[in-house]
Amino acid sequence: MLFLVGVPLLFLEMAAGQRMRQGSIGVWKVISPWLGGVGYTSFMVCCIVGLYYSVLVAWSLFYLIQSFQSPLPWALCPSLRNSSDSDPECARTASTTYFWYRHVLKATDEVEIGGLPVTHLSVSLFVTWLIICISIIKGPKSSGKMLCVSVFLSYFILFCLLIRSLMLEGAKFGLNSLLAAQAPALYSVEVWRRTGNQLFLSMGHGFGSFTAISSYIPRSNNCVVDAFAVALLNLAASLTAMVFVFAVIGHVATENNDRCYLGNAETVMNLIVAGVLPPEARPPDNLYDEPSSIYSRWFRNLPEQVKSMILPQLSNCNLSEQLKEVMEGPGVAIVAFTDIISVFPGPTFWAIIIFVLLANLGLSTMIGIMQGIITPLQDTFTSLRRHTKLLAVGICVPMFLGSLIFVTPSGSYYMNLLDDYWASLLLFFIVILENVAMAWIYGARRFLADLIIMLGRPMSPIFPIFRWLWSFLSPFVLVVLFINTLIHLSLKSITYLAWDSSISNEVIRTYPSWAKVLLIIFIVIAILPVPAYFLYTLVDVAFPVSMIHSKGPVVLEPEAKGTH
Repeated sequence: MLFLVGVPLLFLEMAAGQRMRQGSIGVWKVISPWLGGVGYTSFMVCCIVGLYYSVLVAWSLFYLIQSFQSPLPWALCPSLRNSSDSDPECARTASTTYFWYRHVLKATDEVEIGGLPVTHLSVSLFVTWLIICISIIKGPKSSGKMLCVSVFLSYFILFCLLIRSLMLEGAKFGLNSLLAAQAPALYSVEVWRRTGNQLFLSMGHGFGSFTAISSYIPRSNNCVVDAFAVALLNLAASLTAMVFVFAVIGHVATENNDRCYLGNAETVMNLIVAGVLPPEARPPDNLYDEPSSIYSRWFRNLPEQVKSMILPQLSNCNLSEQLKEVMEGPGVAIVAFTDIISVFPGPTFWAIIIFVLLANLGLSTMIGIMQGIITPLQDTFTSLRRHTKLLAVGICVPMFLGSLIFVTPSGSYYMNLLDDYWASLLLFFIVILENVAMAWIYGARRFLADLIIMLGRPMSPIFPIFRWLWSFLSPFVLVVLFINTLIHLSLKSITYLAWDSSISNEVIRTYPSWAKVLLIIFIVIAILPVPAYFLYTLVDVAFPVSMIHSKGPVVLEPEAKGTH
């Protein structure tokens, strides 16, 4: 996917911003006035994703603050008021899951049940937007320095977590299970669709962020190298995180299997004391030292008659089954992270490290998304460049107020609706139009010729490959994935993971019909600028009245960016 779609489209967006010196709205108007509306769609996606993505950062900040205590608040079930007994709702599930749904989100059982914004999450959200607002006021140069620090800090933390996870018992088993992937899955379009979603959301295609940031970079900068560097670093981060997660999963599965062995040994001892089993069935005293190896050896050496008496009384301890159970795990990533923290010695330290990582990644992503909003506005209304502070406050305040809906007790369900079903469809739509506008309307050969002049160096041997990818292979892959996403959205029920307080467990519920209507309305509103701007251009071209306005030829030399 990186080769077919990721790098070509990343290079396209970077090169377009660096060449035109504008954000997403201005760039696509110049490249193809007929598809100029795609910039407005990209702008709207940034606005809506920014609303709910800021809540993800707020969650991480809240968990980070909660991490500065020992024991960690999600490690144990809370006691009932005026009693030493644990809360029965928590006792029926994992303490980490209970803490997430009942303490952090204060989640309702269904999306239909509303409520006021949760106070502690509203405060975390305010702090998030305050940090974002300050970074915007400081300007792109300061934001760039902050991004550099946050990226290197994230990689350093991720590397430390990787090393620590590889030292855990059972990590090798987890990695072996990772390598046992099923090759036939590669023939599934669904796997490729999910990969495309992950690629776009992790690399930022279609948001206009790279276009906006690249518009501040000198024209002579080699954006080909930048595109490959970003793609490969993204791939490295994904692979590192994958190895880390599977190493920890292997460790948790091994620990659960050892507990199963010890539980069986305790059962056997109780049966011996009760006189049900003979004394020769007694497990060895050193079983607690290495349960996995000693238990298997002890059981193999038992007489067949004793084995037949013991087997009906024992649980089936299977490491592969334990791994499968752990992998199914909690449905929410942040709960999975709190589970992972619990397996490390010194969990308070590692909780701080992990949530610094998550908050750091979230803030750097939000800064990129906000550049996809700020830069197009400054390009469209040039007077705003002189009032950066006013613009920052004018955007962050309404964005903060709008994002409060996602910190209500049912707010996470609305987030799932947009993130799972709305964003991916629109990102596919945007990048298809960007590809078509550049490769087939403006012309891939012409665009590459412009880049050669801009970079001031001969054509790179890789340029013809990009032209072929832009013109044929990338649009084909994107259209197939877009159609698959559309079919997935149309034919399958749209569902969300909800908390059922009656059974203290996560359940999958179907969104009500009004939520589907809301989803369609959001999709139509976001797509509407494309046909609207197409009609505007058609009217402008078709009617001679428009010639009253003096228009010169389109020159690919927009005004230079001011120094920030």
